[in-house]
Amino acid sequence: MDATVPALTEYSVADFERQVVTWGHPAVHARRILRRFYAGAGAIAWERMELPRGLRERVLADGLCGSALATRQQDPDGTVKLLLRLGDGRTVETVLMPDRRSDRAAGCLSTQVGCAMGCDFCATAQGGFERNLTSGEIVEQFLALLREARAAQRKLRTIVFMGMGEPLHNLEAVLAAVRRIGHGELGAVGWAQIAVSTVGIVPGIDALAASGVPVALAISLHAPDNATRARLLPSGRRYGVAEVLAAADRYQALTGRVVNIQYCLLAGVNDSPEQARALAALLAGRRMHVNILLYNPTGPGLSGTTYAPPSRETVGVFLAELHAAGIVAHFRRPRGAEIDGACGQLRAREATERQDTG
Repeated sequence: MDATVPALTEYSVADFERQVVTWGHPAVHARRILRRFYAGAGAIAWERMELPRGLRERVLADGLCGSALATRQQDPDGTVKLLLRLGDGRTVETVLMPDRRSDRAAGCLSTQVGCAMGCDFCATAQGGFERNLTSGEIVEQFLALLREARAAQRKLRTIVFMGMGEPLHNLEAVLAAVRRIGHGELGAVGWAQIAVSTVGIVPGIDALAASGVPVALAISLHAPDNATRARLLPSGRRYGVAEVLAAADRYQALTGRVVNIQYCLLAGVNDSPEQARALAALLAGRRMHVNILLYNPTGPGLSGTTYAPPSRETVGVFLAELHAAGIVAHFRRPRGAEIDGACGQLRAREATERQDTG
């Protein structure tokens, strides 16, 4: 497909209506085509539609999607990781995670090719930043996961923007994709089931709040103090813990959505009972939820440090400290342990294999 021509995934309803009129057809057909496209998880049952002569051929000439499946991995726990190859040859990851309920699943979407945040324990950071994804490239991840969920007889219930990249550094495309994913006639996921995760880009948090798109906000905090956080997340040198949480307070006040605090436990780094109590003190009086994550080893970080997950006993103590202080906290079960489950791992492996084979 010509990369200069937008695929169907790049259009909002209003934009596609204008395009259809430009092609010389009534605008009413645009919504019908998009509804069928999303209902078909990226395919259209043309034989079930009555369209003006030439419209189907005109849509297909531009293309429905601009990406294709490059690699698929499935863990015994049911987690599926997909590597999609974009129109320019670059790749991006997306993940389907089965829910505790056998009929539901959650999806994790990427927003950039690579990432510029440089988080020391993240595999994506090791490849650097290449470019932002378009809204259509984000939507195509959603459609790929929708197909996977249906094949597994599950409903894609929730979406989180927590894959490769910093969503708030690509906010315009993220919001455009969210509007289509959440749209009742298109993706139909619903605003309440969509979350955007950030390392704590304060202006981006305020911009997301001002957008009027009522998604949930998740903040990757990972440490209760500035020194430890800056060691793990370079963005912590610019935005301190207090400043990030103040932005979260503003987001919650404006949107009414409870903010989720993501905290990945790293053995001997941020997992002590003292750090749990410090985290609890920070969140005292705040109506926020803490998700405790177990680190998925990815090898040495950018600093050369090799991190490891703590013992289950350590995790239990950390959680107990939070609960004792009245903090709502949950341990999120690790997924994809037997595949390249950590963010950026599959992309890095595929790139290495391509280099090795010439």
